Amino acid sequence: MELIAKLQILADAAKYDASCASSGGVARKSTAGAGLGSTNGMGICHSYTPDGRCVSLLKILLTNFCVYDCRYCVNRRSSDVQRARFSVEEVVALTLDFYRRNYIEGLFLSSGIVRSADYTMEQLVRVVRCLRVEHDFRGYIHLKTIAEASRELIEQAGRYADRVSVNIELPSAHSLHRLAPEKSMSSIKSAMATIRVHRDEARHERKPAAYAPAGQSTQLIVGADATDDRTILHLSESLYAAYRLKRVYYSAFSPIQTPSQHLPLAAPPLTREHRLYQADWLLRYYGFRAEELFDQRSSGRLDLEVDPKLTWALANRERFPVNVNTAAREMLLRIPGVGVRNVKRILAMRRHQQIRFDHLAVLRCEMEKVAPFVITADYHPPRELQSDALRARLRKAPAQLALF
Repeated sequence: MELIAKLQILADAAKYDASCASSGGVARKSTAGAGLGSTNGMGICHSYTPDGRCVSLLKILLTNFCVYDCRYCVNRRSSDVQRARFSVEEVVALTLDFYRRNYIEGLFLSSGIVRSADYTMEQLVRVVRCLRVEHDFRGYIHLKTIAEASRELIEQAGRYADRVSVNIELPSAHSLHRLAPEKSMSSIKSAMATIRVHRDEARHERKPAAYAPAGQSTQLIVGADATDDRTILHLSESLYAAYRLKRVYYSAFSPIQTPSQHLPLAAPPLTREHRLYQADWLLRYYGFRAEELFDQRSSGRLDLEVDPKLTWALANRERFPVNVNTAAREMLLRIPGVGVRNVKRILAMRRHQQIRFDHLAVLRCEMEKVAPFVITADYHPPRELQSDALRARLRKAPAQLALF
């Protein structure tokens, strides 16, 4: 098969893996000469550097052959999709050639399982080792590791990749056993633990760039089983705490060719995926706990009409309105329509002046959301905060899927 045909197949096969972002990469020193690649350069893709700029990554599978038969995966053993496989040398050559043409600034590499987990993992490690050692490639590399591979191979992956990740796939051991019988939750968490141990050792030795400097992430499929959002977010909360993950990615289940009878016939609403990302952001940056985002009326599901921070504020109206001139940072972070950066700006501004209502508009807060929940030097919200009409009015606001 010609290289271009392989690229079309294996780039398309990689689109189902959502955990692709370059936040946390580091500038790598060249071992000899000028070296190749840069995580911090300009690009035209949907991955981002630590300073927020967009960079481009070549996102491919080493192969879409797979000895596993995960029922939700288009590349499963029993699927009739067209198969292809790159050699190690072809992936290296493609990465370097695409970089020299200024198409990419890094590589995202995953793979189906061919022969065995160890054999496949060894091939993946060979790719990144060749790029780093033989070609002095300093661009960003995200490598998907295989949980069932040996701990030695997973440890080697982190020496050469900026970010490594192990997909947890499904939110419960029961669902994983039912839909991906060759995988186990214990092996996935064991691989995550291996990565954390080596990252902790590098940090202890004050050499954080020596092992997976951009950390580890995982991906979780939403809607392939009946697990509710409460269970999913409790799992994410525990993963962040136990393995210090950089990110949990949520991927809405997409019905595939010749679906299994064990899978739903329709995909979940994409809004559900978005709400999970919003809730995840609250866990990581806003000081929320997973349990706070649900009440007895929620049935374990996030509200699809209202974002989770606003849902919490409406359910805790007795804690509002908040005086932005005196409230603690922790409470400012809970005001709907006010993000982390604007909380920082408000705290800085109020050291020198009283915050007025128009100051919040200048900061580009979402004023329709903010207005019922704040007190400023010249503004106090009307009594509608106690009215059931408030939720209805805010729900009818423009349906932009902003963060908060």
